[in-house]
Amino acid sequence: MSRANGAGEPRTVIVPGLGATAGEARIPASGLPGTRIVLTLPSHADAPDASPDYWTYPTIAADIAPALEGVRQAVGVSLGAAALCALLSTTPHALDRVVLMLPAALSKPRQAESADLVLEMSTAAEAGDRGRLRALVAAGAPAGLDTYVDERTDALLRLGPALHAVARQVPVPDPATLEQVDADVLVVAAMGDLLHPTETAEEVVGALPTARLVRFDSPAPMVTHRRELRALLTDFLGR
Repeated sequence: MSRANGAGEPRTVIVPGLGATAGEARIPASGLPGTRIVLTLPSHADAPDASPDYWTYPTIAADIAPALEGVRQAVGVSLGAAALCALLSTTPHALDRVVLMLPAALSKPRQAESADLVLEMSTAAEAGDRGRLRALVAAGAPAGLDTYVDERTDALLRLGPALHAVARQVPVPDPATLEQVDADVLVVAAMGDLLHPTETAEEVVGALPTARLVRFDSPAPMVTHRRELRALLTDFLGR
């Protein structure tokens, strides 16, 4: 499923992260010129639930590929960033500009502490333990974002199997497959975000020939630094 806003060129596809609320999914599209196409993954918002075997990076990459036909730039957040990396590893010339925000893994599994947190969230979600899941979400969010924490918790309650599946998956087992990517790539990292460590963002930059890295001094820059993020993405994608 997808929702398009705006009109004309350039056309930009946004692939949200796992558990992104409808509002959160639209944040990277805010202010971009042309047509913004925000995808809705299965088990999100009003989309049907995913099949049990859906949550693999090759499957997600294949699922989003039709939305990228005729489109030359895209933004991926967390899971969306991993899916775009998986897609580029097999079709390196598919895009001209790519933003990879908050990547969580590339050529090796998540760091142990990060994987353990995702698995703990999965256990809480599959048990329907909203209180425990909310506490885990809140622990990684800046103070004063109660509405955001509540909405994200409710979104993740549907995603226990997905959280379990991606906790230790590797999006691109052989990073050498990214050496032929000739797109301009912007990688956005968050400081202090256990689920999206800066080391992973640095690995992504090292694997992509034209990538550059921008770090935000916040564990949740999509919430705390919206204005700065909007300016960064508009400058990079609006050329």
